[in-house]
Amino acid sequence: MKAQLVGGHLVMAGRLVDEDPEKAYAHARAAQQLAPRLAATREALGLAAYLSDRYAEALSELRAARRITGSNHQWAVMADCERGLGRPEKALEMAQAPEAKELDKATQVELRIVAAGARRDLGQPEAAAVLLQGADLTPAQPEPWTARLRYAYAEALLDSDREDEARDWFARASEVDPEGLTGAGERLAELDGLSFEDVEEEFDEDEDEVDEDELDGDDDESDDELDDEFDDEEDDDEDGEDGDEEDADGEVVKDSDDDKPVGPDLENDEEQ
Repeated sequence: MKAQLVGGHLVMAGRLVDEDPEKAYAHARAAQQLAPRLAATREALGLAAYLSDRYAEALSELRAARRITGSNHQWAVMADCERGLGRPEKALEMAQAPEAKELDKATQVELRIVAAGARRDLGQPEAAAVLLQGADLTPAQPEPWTARLRYAYAEALLDSDREDEARDWFARASEVDPEGLTGAGERLAELDGLSFEDVEEEFDEDEDEVDEDELDGDDDESDDELDDEFDDEEDDDEDGEDGDEEDADGEVVKDSDDDKPVGPDLENDEEQ
């Protein structure tokens, strides 16, 4: 029963971590309290705390998980926690530590991004840009980290007063980020003096104008149709009057079927 509760909280933490970090944190904390010696619960709580800006708690939990498993796969996140705590020098030390050489490619790239951020924290944007340069910026096929790497590089260039180059790399980041996770498209628009709020307002105004035009057009068409129907009815009436004939006794005989009664003939029914 306890294992099911822990598993349920971990599943919910994983589902909510992107859309609602606070709820994810609450589930992760509940799982950790139920099973504090499990590496999975310590790591889940560490990541949830990191994504909700609880850097001290995140670092503590991730260190605990590392002690249990001996794995360094969260090394980049731990280094970023040091940045969040205002210790960029410590993040740079972690980026140069022996453990960093044992990381997989994706984690190494993330650690470079963290180290570049630490350089920017220290007021060294040019050094940050140098850290991010290399073949990883222009792979033959985009990797999962390509957009983030290009975005970080663009930010470093922008801080170095190299706006034209920054604009180019924000555009390149946006090209490999169709879901807009990095926000590169928005940053590019900001550099062009355009905000997405302005675009949305203009779009809403255009929609309102189109709706009003359509409504006016519909009213005009309806009026025209009514006028046409009225004219047709008048023509029918005139045709009916002109088409009347007189019988031998001088009585008017109607040729139009419109004057015939609709439904059963009540008089004939009664006679029968």
